Amino acid sequence: MVRLDADPALLLETEERRQLRSVLRDALTDSCGPGEVRRQVASPRGFDRVLWDRLAGEIGVHGLAVPEEYGGAGYTYAELAVALEETGRVLCPAPLLPTLVLAGEALLAGGDPRACERWLPRIASGARTATVAGVLHPARVTAERGPDGWVLRGAADFVPDGEDADLLLVAARAPDGERLFACVPDAATCRRTAHRVLDPTRRQARVRFTGAAADPVGEPGQAPVIAAAVLDAGRVALAAEHVGGSAHALDATLDYVSHRTQFGRAIGSFQAIKHRLADLLVAIEGARSVSSYASACLAARGPDLPVAASAAAVACTRAYRLAATEYVQLHGGIGFTWEHPAHLYVRRARADEALFGTGDDHGLRLAGLLGLTGRGD
Repeated sequence: MVRLDADPALLLETEERRQLRSVLRDALTDSCGPGEVRRQVASPRGFDRVLWDRLAGEIGVHGLAVPEEYGGAGYTYAELAVALEETGRVLCPAPLLPTLVLAGEALLAGGDPRACERWLPRIASGARTATVAGVLHPARVTAERGPDGWVLRGAADFVPDGEDADLLLVAARAPDGERLFACVPDAATCRRTAHRVLDPTRRQARVRFTGAAADPVGEPGQAPVIAAAVLDAGRVALAAEHVGGSAHALDATLDYVSHRTQFGRAIGSFQAIKHRLADLLVAIEGARSVSSYASACLAARGPDLPVAASAAAVACTRAYRLAATEYVQLHGGIGFTWEHPAHLYVRRARADEALFGTGDDHGLRLAGLLGLTGRGD
């Protein structure tokens, strides 16, 4: 039985969250229009460093979910979800998801104060980007003691922002059990090869370690527990991004059908178009509710988090897929061209469907967690 026991305050759109949303929307409207996003993803780093520094320093996005003792603002994932919804709305290509959510959660879940003190302040300030390797997908990475400390060998594939991240948090098999390691990659011992991916706003790479120096994070045997926490945090964050992207698709489509005319009237006045947009609105508002609850569960570290995370993944992914499809189709011929921004949202929606597990994966997981099958992993 699922208990709706998240703190009600975490579900509310507080004045602080409204202000954060407003500031972010203004900043991102100026810096992440469709043309600007295309320019950023075509650049060597793939995002605008000026915007990254502004989000971190002026607005404080990077430190929202980082505890104050580690250089953050001491808020929760409920506040970070607001920021992710707004960046998802414009397809901001900056590596916020791998840095703030995946790497940040890996460090916090590891429960290693020394590692947190060393790395989290740099993440919160925007001075360092980070990601996880061997956590989202099975990898063959081993850790062994060298003359100067731990070294990593092997490879991890489909690493988010793996080609350029400043810090890698790697799940590796060590003699004393599978554990997490922090690695600052260098070209001599860490070969990083970018993949050509469907969604250019979310880069991935294969990382091969050949004796890369690393420091352990947490205790031996802890990597599976950390991986589970990272995956659920990623699902919740992705759901928030999808709500933002879906809302943009609906707003853009409403604007178009209100002005596009056929037979002397706006096509938005046709009953068939109204029905499709009404169905889309229902799907998005349902996804928004599920996403808000999942963010509240993550913020409170509540027992319902696994169920809420997978439920949000299913609902928000489906809503985003529908929104991206209608974005294209209801724009008619122009919506099918590469020049129109709709195809960027289609790519994001499709690529994200399997990022932290497919819909079928989440359906089976939910069945197990709710006692409908023997699975709950």
